[in-house]
Order: sequence, then C-alpha cells, then structure tokens
Amino acid sequence: MTFALYDFVDLYRRQLDTLAHLVEKAAATAAERGIGETEVLGWRLAEDMHPLSFQFAVATSFAQGWPARVAGQTPPESISAELDLAGYRAAIGSAKDRLAALTPEQFAGRDDAPITFKIGDFMEPTLPAARWLANFATTNLYFHVSMAYAILRAHGVALGKRDMFTSGL
Repeated sequence: MTFALYDFVDLYRRQLDTLAHLVEKAAATAAERGIGETEVLGWRLAEDMHPLSFQFAVATSFAQGWPARVAGQTPPESISAELDLAGYRAAIGSAKDRLAALTPEQFAGRDDAPITFKIGDFMEPTLPAARWLANFATTNLYFHVSMAYAILRAHGVALGKRDMFTSGL
C-alpha cells in the first residue's frame, strides 16, 4: 500500500476529532467536579512537563500548520496555550476547516520539496516535505494528543482506548 502526502490530511483531521473529544472530557470533568477550567488546563503529568493547555495548543498548531507547509502554503499562526476551553474548541474547529480546504493537487509533486524549519534555539534543518510530515510532524502530533489523554487520565478522567479513536478506524 502506498500513501500520498494528501492522505495525512485525513489522519490529522482524525487527530483533531480526538483532541476535540478530549477538550469535551476536560470540560465535563471540570463541571462535574466543580473546578475551574484554568485549574484543569493547568494539569500536568509531571512537574517539569507542560500542562494540558500546552498539549491542546501544540497538537492543534501541528495539525493545521504542517499540512499547510507541505502544500506550499504559509502556515497559520500557532495556537496560544493561554486559551480557555471554548477557545480550544474554536481553534480545533478552525484547524479542521483549514484541513478541509486543502486539495490533493496542492500536495502533488511536493514529496521532495525542501522545507527549512527552526526547532527551538538549537537547530534549523532543511528536509524534504514528506520527511517533515511523516516523521517530525506526525510524531509530534501523536505525542501531544497522547499527552493530553495521559494528563486527563492521570487526573481521574474516565477515558479508555476507544477515546483515542473517536473518528473510527
């Protein structure tokens, strides 16, 4: 089976569906426990790790930004880690709209297109678009969605494996 770069668009949309589901679980938990959204969004797995709000922001940013880069478009601004749950709902919805606007033609012939991207303050590699999308971006997207799940689970939110497949298989 072969994959085209455009196939990642649906994969990323599915991850946004999962992320939207996790936002709803966070909101429901806050309401059920009578705790503020700010507290829930500040939850962490470990003291030296980024909070839930960061996981929502980065996952949304990667899901909308990397397909845009690979398609040769300017990526949208990164999502703020300072939003409330309604803000994350809106950002995820906008990201899904951006993905829905992409077409297979925008990805055609872009596998080897060079993309230079600065990672922190320590490197700025240039790699083929397909490598960025398949390796770096997808790994990071899954990591941050998984961290959001893990943070919620660690704080007693009722989640199971099926919550990671809200769009089905």
